[in-house]
Amino acid sequence: MQRLVVLGAGESGVGAALLAKQQGWDVFVSDSGIIKEGFQKELDQANIKWEQGVHTLDLIFNADEVVKSPGIPDAVPLIQQLHSRSIPVISEIEFAGRYTQSKTICITGSNGKTTTTMLIHYLLKHSGVNVEMAGNVGTSLARQIADGKTPEWFVIELSSFQLDGMYQFKADIAVLLNITPDHLDRYEYKMQKYINSKFRIVQNQTEEDVFVYCQDDDLIAGELPKRIFKSELLPFTQNDILKQGAYSTLDELIINYNDETMSIFSQDLSLQGRHNLYNSMAAGIVAKVLKIRKKLIRESLSSFKGVAHRLEKVAAVRGIEFINDSKATNVNATWYALECMTKPVIWIAGGVDKGNEYDELMPLVEKKVKSIICLGVDNEKLLKAFGGKVKSIREVQSMDDAVAIAYNQGKKNEVVLLSPACASFDLFDNYIQRGEQFKESVRNL
Repeated sequence: MQRLVVLGAGESGVGAALLAKQQGWDVFVSDSGIIKEGFQKELDQANIKWEQGVHTLDLIFNADEVVKSPGIPDAVPLIQQLHSRSIPVISEIEFAGRYTQSKTICITGSNGKTTTTMLIHYLLKHSGVNVEMAGNVGTSLARQIADGKTPEWFVIELSSFQLDGMYQFKADIAVLLNITPDHLDRYEYKMQKYINSKFRIVQNQTEEDVFVYCQDDDLIAGELPKRIFKSELLPFTQNDILKQGAYSTLDELIINYNDETMSIFSQDLSLQGRHNLYNSMAAGIVAKVLKIRKKLIRESLSSFKGVAHRLEKVAAVRGIEFINDSKATNVNATWYALECMTKPVIWIAGGVDKGNEYDELMPLVEKKVKSIICLGVDNEKLLKAFGGKVKSIREVQSMDDAVAIAYNQGKKNEVVLLSPACASFDLFDNYIQRGEQFKESVRNL
C-alpha cells in the first residue's frame, strides 16, 4: 500500500486525505498548527491518522508522496528536506486531477480570479451545463471527487501556490487574467519566478485545448513570444479590435469566435468598472467556446451578483457610502478599486505588506483620496509612501476604531473604502474575517 502524507489540514488538505483514503492509500495528516474541530472529526470518521502542533519527521519521511497545503512555502526546511530525499511534493489539485474524467476550466491571475471563476460557473449553470466550482474558492476539488461528483466541467480557481505543485494536471480551458506583483515574498522577490508560476496554467495543454488571456497586460504580452503554445490562443482587450477573442468599444462588449459574433451593451453588464469588463470578456469567451447560446450569455452577464468582500456595497450612513473590498490583498486590486471611485474617498488600508510598491497608486490617491486610515500592526511603509499626499493619515489597531474615525471624517456623498492592498494576518485570520468585521462595525454605527 502506498503512503500519502498530507501537510496542512485545511479544506484542501482534508479533501486530499479523504480522497486518498477512498482510493486505497495509507494516509497520514500532519499540521504544525491546530486543526479545526470539524476537520478533526472528519479525519477520525474516515479512520485517518493525524497530528497537530508538530511535524513528526519519522512519520513524514516514509511517504511515497506528499500533498502540501498551498500556504506552506517551498523554502521551509521540511519541504527542502523532502526534496533532498526525492519524495515528490504536489498540490491537492494535482492529486485530485488523477481521479476525475471531468473537463476543467482553470482560472488564475493576480486579481479578479474569484469573480471570474464564480461568473463562469454561474454562466454555465444558468445555461444548463453540468458544472461544479472548486479550487481556491469554496469546496476543494479532492473533496468533491471523493463525494462522487462527476460533472461535465469543473471550474477551478488556481492561485500561484496551487500551480507550483502541479505537474501532470491539465486545464482544458486555461484563463490568465493578469499578472501584477504579488506574493513576491514567496518568489525570492524575483518577478520572473512569479510569472513562470502563473504560466504553469498552460502546461500540458494540447491542440484540443484553449488558452484565454488578457492582451492588454504588459507582462503577459511580453511573455507570449518566449513560449511555445499548442493550444488555441484567444485574447481579450480594451485597446484593439479582434477577429478571434473579445474586445470592447465605447459602449459594447463584443466576442468573435469561429466566424460568430455576439455583443452586449456595457451598461447591461452586472459587473461594472474597467477591471470587471475584463472578467466579463474572459467569461464570455469561455461560454462561446462551449457553444452556449448568445441569449443565455447575455442573460448571465447581466444578472450575475458579485463576490462578497470585493467592492461590496455595505451601507450608506448619513449619506456616506461604505464599501468592503477586503479581498484586495495587493496593490493592483486596490488600484482597480480606487479607479472605480467617483466620489471623494476615505481609504482604510494596511496589514501584512507582501513586498508592495505603492508608486502606481499615487496619481489615484492624489486625485481621489481625502484621508487614509492605516489599519495594521506595522504601517511604516504606508505612512512613508502617503504622508503629506493627503489631508489626513491616521493609524489604528482595530476595525471599530478605523470605521469610527472614517465615519467622523466623512461627509455626505463621500465613500469609506476598505481596500487594504495587504494581507490580513496581522490582525485577522483572513480577508473574510477582516471584511466581516468591517461590515459589523458599519452596522453598529
